[in-house]
Amino acid sequence: MRIQTSNNVAIAALFGASALAVDPCTHVPALAKQIAGISVTSASWTLKNELAVSGWSTDAALPNQYAFCRVKGHIEYSGNNSLAFELWLPEQDSYNERYLVAGKVKHPVRSKNQTDFTRTGNGGLAGTIDTSAMILNLNRGYAVAAGDSGHDVALNGNGTTQPGQYISFLNSPAQTKAWIHNSIAMLTPPTRELSALYYGSKPSFSYFSGCSTGGAQGFALAQLHPDLFDGIYAGSPGNWYSHLILSFLWNAKHTKGDAFLNQSVLNFTTNAILAKCDGLDGVVDGLIENPLNCPFNIRSLACPDSSKASRTNVTCLTQPQIKAIEAIYAGPTDSRNGDVIYPGYTLGSEKEWLLQETSLYLNYSTPILQNLVFNNVSFDVSQFDFGADVDKVDAIASPLIDGISTDLSAFRKRGWTDPYNGAIWPIMHLGQLQNTTANGNVSEFFNLFMIPGGGHCGPASSFPSAPSTYDTDDALRAWVENDTFPESILTSRPLDGSNRTRKICPWPQNARLKSPSAGSDNAESFVCA
Repeated sequence: MRIQTSNNVAIAALFGASALAVDPCTHVPALAKQIAGISVTSASWTLKNELAVSGWSTDAALPNQYAFCRVKGHIEYSGNNSLAFELWLPEQDSYNERYLVAGKVKHPVRSKNQTDFTRTGNGGLAGTIDTSAMILNLNRGYAVAAGDSGHDVALNGNGTTQPGQYISFLNSPAQTKAWIHNSIAMLTPPTRELSALYYGSKPSFSYFSGCSTGGAQGFALAQLHPDLFDGIYAGSPGNWYSHLILSFLWNAKHTKGDAFLNQSVLNFTTNAILAKCDGLDGVVDGLIENPLNCPFNIRSLACPDSSKASRTNVTCLTQPQIKAIEAIYAGPTDSRNGDVIYPGYTLGSEKEWLLQETSLYLNYSTPILQNLVFNNVSFDVSQFDFGADVDKVDAIASPLIDGISTDLSAFRKRGWTDPYNGAIWPIMHLGQLQNTTANGNVSEFFNLFMIPGGGHCGPASSFPSAPSTYDTDDALRAWVENDTFPESILTSRPLDGSNRTRKICPWPQNARLKSPSAGSDNAESFVCA
């Protein structure tokens, strides 16, 4: 099998059957009674353009392009726990004979034909069914299922987690395990079987699409449930979730007081780095193709006299600011031995750091540490010991929420791709896979694609010239269904409204301009090398 991962995506491969006959939507509850473990609470027919789903970052509400049967229900698990789900079944003539599990989208971007299959999955702490992810894939003809990851957001802070707050699902081992590891595996077999009964035959291919926490679910599927899907898209995967939250905490800890990096400071830093390294790929376009090749020394921006430094009209960096930036580049390290706890951020990413300093540790690190790890909502995260307390995180949280195994031998027989995550961790994970695979060659089933200027599960507003729509759906399906390996992936639609297109390449290749005279706004002017 193959795996292709690009700073945030995952792909897999297997094969199936075809589909025909359609039952009326009103018969769905009766069909569901043939399936163990599933309860259907409603099944209603939705006419074309009757539903419009908002939640898109760049466009107005998206209507359903096909009529479909909207099924709602739940699946009981581990005693009194329940997983809510929806299954959308497009009309027969529009059905592409494929089944897809989708979830939450934080920053979706859709292509000009409004059917782009890019960033889906159960983001954040989940607890909801994201209909924006579902309608995106319904409009491509998929039978689409999605769930709430095994817990209800209304019973877990309603999406506004704060320090000192009791989060019930993090106090339930079964619900915590369902969140990332098991919820997709729970809902897939019964909803896929219901889809098969509805159309009269099994789907030809099955796919999973997830981003952020949904990307972590994709890695968990490859590791724990490798036989469920023919293709997996795992975008911006937080698959080392227990240490990702420690990264948030580390970055906030090192940017307090005089070390705080406001947006003016962050912009100044990124702009200085771009001035040095933007042209390394042969074109000056506001992007750094490979930040690891950028020979920039942050100390070259030091103020001659920090007492005269400005926080608004920034022309240099103070010593506390430089130390903070260096700490974020380095990432959290073990206070006992200097070992890397989680890799840091790359040169040129600074404009996007403000959330690292302000809210991410409050919304993610704090509730998980207080509820799951220390079982004490009064625990002061500022006292977290980046030594002994890391061992506690590894012992308690990691077995329940991480998906970082380097043994993907079972999934290797199938395949995947991961494209838009922070730069260092995906590269590190790829190296770990290479070190534990015979001959070190994983490219036949796993490849990494880095996205220059890409944000988390979508575009980064700080890089408006970067193409923000990624043609991963066609690449995934061609690989899974036709054995056509994606030598590159087309990107398009920058936030600046231009028609610029680029290629993204399998790591460690980078997109390079073929010649100085080639037009840099056209993907065909670039070659992966």
